[in-house]
Amino acid sequence: MSAGQPSGAAGHDTSGAMVLDQVAAFIARYVAFPSEHALTAVTLWAAHTHAVGSFYVTPRLVLDSAEPGSGKTRVLELLNLLVRHPEMTISASTAALFRMISLQPHTILFDEVDAIFNPKNGGNYEDLRAMLNAGYKRGATVARCVGDAKAMQVQRFTVFAPVALAGLAGNMPPTILTRAVVVHMRRRKRSEVVEPFEEQYAETDAEPIRTALADWIADRAQALAAARPKMPDGVADRAAEVWKALLAIADEAGAGWPDAGRDAARFFVLDTATAPTFGTRLLADLRELFAGRDRMPTAEILDALTGDDSKPWGDLGGKPLDSRRMSRELSRYGVGPWTFKLLDGSGKSAKGYTAYPTEGNVGLADAWDRYLPAGGSRNQRNEGNRAGQPGNGTDGASVTAVTGQGPVTDVSVTATASVTTLTSKVTEVTQVTDDGWPPVAVPGGTRRPTNPDRHDPHSPYSKGAAA
Repeated sequence: MSAGQPSGAAGHDTSGAMVLDQVAAFIARYVAFPSEHALTAVTLWAAHTHAVGSFYVTPRLVLDSAEPGSGKTRVLELLNLLVRHPEMTISASTAALFRMISLQPHTILFDEVDAIFNPKNGGNYEDLRAMLNAGYKRGATVARCVGDAKAMQVQRFTVFAPVALAGLAGNMPPTILTRAVVVHMRRRKRSEVVEPFEEQYAETDAEPIRTALADWIADRAQALAAARPKMPDGVADRAAEVWKALLAIADEAGAGWPDAGRDAARFFVLDTATAPTFGTRLLADLRELFAGRDRMPTAEILDALTGDDSKPWGDLGGKPLDSRRMSRELSRYGVGPWTFKLLDGSGKSAKGYTAYPTEGNVGLADAWDRYLPAGGSRNQRNEGNRAGQPGNGTDGASVTAVTGQGPVTDVSVTATASVTTLTSKVTEVTQVTDDGWPPVAVPGGTRRPTNPDRHDPHSPYSKGAAA
């Protein structure tokens, strides 16, 4: 199915949609996802592991949460029953992982990674981070010396493999997050009912689904390798790389999946706020502070930032943000301090920061446009912003605040971790029914079980339906 072809087009093979429906229904039996888009993304990610040989990029899947008991491990346990050559681990070494991947294209399901990537634990995780980042693209290898001292040789180990990682929010390296679909899991509400997970039964039910998924993917491998799915507006660059394999599979499946896949891509790329880095959090707070202005003295900026108890700048590892650190952080974005005349009519000058460019300085407006997410308003997109041009300063940037900013990822910033708030457009995957069993949500609608008994052939919970 070509990119952008209407779902349900005449003559299109719908067997792929049926298989993906079964995968989604199986997962939804045991997990109450925070949104329907999360179920779509996880389903497509599970399918892509069987087709990884057809793609140049294998996106990472990250499952995080503010608190334990939010369903992250359960999702990994379900993926363990559905993906190609699963290897579920907690503390495998980097050396063990790349040797394992070189022998066979495993799908790595890594739980409790927050403990590994937490700098406070003092562990050296740079090799693991580098391997996970490199293995995102085909052809990546890790070179190691093998053999005894007299016959030492360099051997290159292939590290291209699908990886899902689960852990508490806050410690995941940003370089991994930019290569991932990040699902912010939440604890189930009391009103959300899922089926108890009994692995021996779930494994039996999953086997025919996994087989059907692998068979369908194998039949479509050539078409998937040639696919160039159309991306939703705004999904570009790295985000388009992440979603290419998933949308190619959605297009090939047909029925409601192409639309559901693109809705999920829009949600995760455009609508879901992620934890900013130290630098982007500073840029975002400066954009909020500069609203309606094109210049501010350094002293005034620091007073405003450090005096706001809702922001972390008053206590960075025991010290407030100062002019030296602010200059060092902003210099990475081409932004530096500049001496300018104040606009209060006094004729006095002050040293500070400008939204417009100056000599050797791109200006804050340039950094906002490049490194902060585009907002829904004209001003947040910096359109019509004359402050980007040097001049007399009377036409200042009208820049509005960034909303939905979470905690910064720098360990010296002590902001409390938060959970991304879902938008009003998101619908819950499960709702309580009269008989106490939730409908099973699949793209394009829901399936309500006629009987929670797995042996009812008409029930999406049954082995018969799964097959």
